[in-house]
Amino acid sequence: MTSAGKTALQQSAVITNIQGFSIHDGPGIRTVVFFKGCPLVCGWCANPECLTAEPQIGFIETLCTNCGQCADSCAVGAIRNGEGVHRVDHSLCTACGDCLDHCPNDALVRYGELRTVAEVWDAVRRDKMFYDSSGGGVTASGGEPLLRAGFIRELFELCRREGIDTCIETCGLVGRKAFLDVVPVTDHFLFDLKHMDPEIHKKHTGQPNGQIIENARLLVEKGVDIVFRQPLVPGINDTPENIEATADFLSGLCKTAARLELMPYHRMGQGKYRALNMKYPMDGIETAGEEMVESVRREYLDRGIRCTISR
Repeated sequence: MTSAGKTALQQSAVITNIQGFSIHDGPGIRTVVFFKGCPLVCGWCANPECLTAEPQIGFIETLCTNCGQCADSCAVGAIRNGEGVHRVDHSLCTACGDCLDHCPNDALVRYGELRTVAEVWDAVRRDKMFYDSSGGGVTASGGEPLLRAGFIRELFELCRREGIDTCIETCGLVGRKAFLDVVPVTDHFLFDLKHMDPEIHKKHTGQPNGQIIENARLLVEKGVDIVFRQPLVPGINDTPENIEATADFLSGLCKTAARLELMPYHRMGQGKYRALNMKYPMDGIETAGEEMVESVRREYLDRGIRCTISR
């Protein structure tokens, strides 16, 4: 391998998880690589450990026996003692992991490890037999994976050489260049459309949606395989106005882009908010029930959108 190739494989990114045997993140059986860091802060986010770019230490209170070994091991005094107290002072914590090594009950967890392209490639290539038999492959997710577009480009180039299908899950809020860099090596895009109104989008995600809309148009113009997705949150984006606006936008792109996958809001990430000592933003918001989700799907179908539901 040339020195340039070695440099490419030494690119690094903070990865929270490499999850095998996924069937919800692109076609077939897939391995999903979760990148840490996101430009949005969506209230309904199920992966709060992916919001910030740096590694973090989480605390699982139900596993803690108050033995104090974690506090004794912390060189910077970032571990607090006492029942009913979140163990980690994130203003001091360097996420070095010493406390994890000294906890006998696995009550502490590190979210995020710095990995090179070579390390991630070594992990995902092991499941190639399952990709080949199911039409699956590798999916980059997060967080927002395209904040590390160069890393993904190198990883997906390796996948392409081995005939492994590639997919990116994206919120769409990155620079145009990031998409242009990865389009040549990406087989599928799963692109979120959270809300069509820029002000409502900003209220619930922290950012307006102008760049997202432009990037959606860019991908369609490039002729890529793209499935638009909508995290369906009761009272936020299930309104007739947003359904109409979303359907109009998709219909106006091109015929092949008029498809949408609904992802019903759930609370499965709530425990990770507690582990990170973060307030759960969606208290009081009901989960998306089966009847409500099916009603929204029919609304999209009636407007000519090929609409499915992620189960």
